Amino acid sequence: MQIYLDYSATTPPRQEVITAMQDVLTASWGNPSSLHEWGQRAATLVERARMQVASLINALAESIIFTSGGTEADNLAILGVAQHYRTPQHIVISSVEHSAIAEPVRLLEQWGWDVTRLPVNLHGRVNPIDLENALRPNTVLVSVIYGQSEVGTLQPIHTLGQIARAHGVLFHTDAVQVAGRLPIDVQQLPVDLLSISSHKIYGPQGAGALYVRPDVELVPMMLGGGQELRLRSGTQAVPAIAGFGVAAELAAAELATETPRLIGLRERLFEQLADTRNLIPTGDRLHRLPHHVSFSVVGGGQNVTGKTLVRQLNLAGVGISAGSACHSGKLSPSPILLAMGYSDAIALGGIRLTLGRETTAADVDWTAMVIKQVLERLMPLQLVASR
Repeated sequence: MQIYLDYSATTPPRQEVITAMQDVLTASWGNPSSLHEWGQRAATLVERARMQVASLINALAESIIFTSGGTEADNLAILGVAQHYRTPQHIVISSVEHSAIAEPVRLLEQWGWDVTRLPVNLHGRVNPIDLENALRPNTVLVSVIYGQSEVGTLQPIHTLGQIARAHGVLFHTDAVQVAGRLPIDVQQLPVDLLSISSHKIYGPQGAGALYVRPDVELVPMMLGGGQELRLRSGTQAVPAIAGFGVAAELAAAELATETPRLIGLRERLFEQLADTRNLIPTGDRLHRLPHHVSFSVVGGGQNVTGKTLVRQLNLAGVGISAGSACHSGKLSPSPILLAMGYSDAIALGGIRLTLGRETTAADVDWTAMVIKQVLERLMPLQLVASR
């Protein structure tokens, strides 16, 4: 039995997406910047996809800038704002950002920018009061991730965005894990910039988008032919963009049924593992991504970490992921779990199981059984002692 439970890492492209991309590659492969028929067929597909993606978040089509993925969208948001200023200013992010935000902000810090990293509680959630207190006269941007990919916590984005807006500060959110899984309405949500990614919603890898609220000005990172409203030069990847558009349209159509189904499976898996020794749940159970389950393996020390469990489940045909990272042969604790206040030992044990369209109740039950068996085999003494 093969069970894939790593949908937050990537999702398998839907057949409708594959078909759309094949059609582009065979019949509409022109350069969308060309004025002849071949180019205009491609340009029409790009603009159709722009409308499809915009519809997913209730945005104006002209507010969607296509990128190569969520990382480029995040970088364009951060650096596109920062490069408007000749002298370093102040930026605010959370302490649990994805590296696509954390790394460009670290670069700004090296350039002399002041950076405030908002703390989070044990569940990984930002306190809006901390944002209120962090803002300064020279704060130009706040960026807080909408749904944390490692522990599943949803941030109070509406409240945080309102605080930033009340102070005249631009607000960006990385919504890569949220788009297509929860409703997003940028007409109601007080955000100026929002990042999404195709391959998280059953589209192809290599496509993403940045929503840019009208009247928000960015400095482009890529210069050239001036495509994408001069914010992202380069010939558009028409097959990937067309696939992205189809995926967005399908996600929007199925949101009302798929989200509650995923929540039901999520809760089923949490319940199945609730009494499992050597596992503690991580993240916020109430404010949580609908498809996301996360734990930390405890009591195993360096011998039994999250990576260990990932490898063992892979041998059993189950695909999950871990939060800790391996650098130069040395295992490092998850920076997200450390920021949440966990010890190094617990931060080494983080695991993530994320559900998707093909996940069934039987998959959840089987996975829970396998995890229990693996833990009992790896840590028999701890399990026996605790009974």
